[in-house]
Amino acid sequence: MDKKIKSPGDLQALRDRARAEIDVRSEKEGLEITVHMGTCGIAAGARDVLGQLAAALDEVGADDVVLRQAGCPGLCDQEPLITVTDTAGKEFRYGKLDRRKVHEIVREHVLGGKPVIDYIVTY
Repeated sequence: MDKKIKSPGDLQALRDRARAEIDVRSEKEGLEITVHMGTCGIAAGARDVLGQLAAALDEVGADDVVLRQAGCPGLCDQEPLITVTDTAGKEFRYGKLDRRKVHEIVREHVLGGKPVIDYIVTY
């Protein structure tokens, strides 16, 4: 941390900066994709997945998709993980992701509305 927090305003500014770092594309409304960035996720490649998702969404012009980061969902053996939440609130959790799978999920689920069953985590 650069400086000490001396007032409620300092704390609020810190909170706002942290939120901005977490909510990569939070100004959008629509489908929401959460990349799980706990220690296990990062070690398994979640940073690459986040970058690939952002690039793929930009590439296809999916401007209404919210892209967020969150902590570990407790499924370390399935990392890297994302959760796709549709506008009705239904969640689809995808695991063991790589670049190819991310692009397929964007193409099939995000654009086409059809979940990619092969990559969905069941527990």
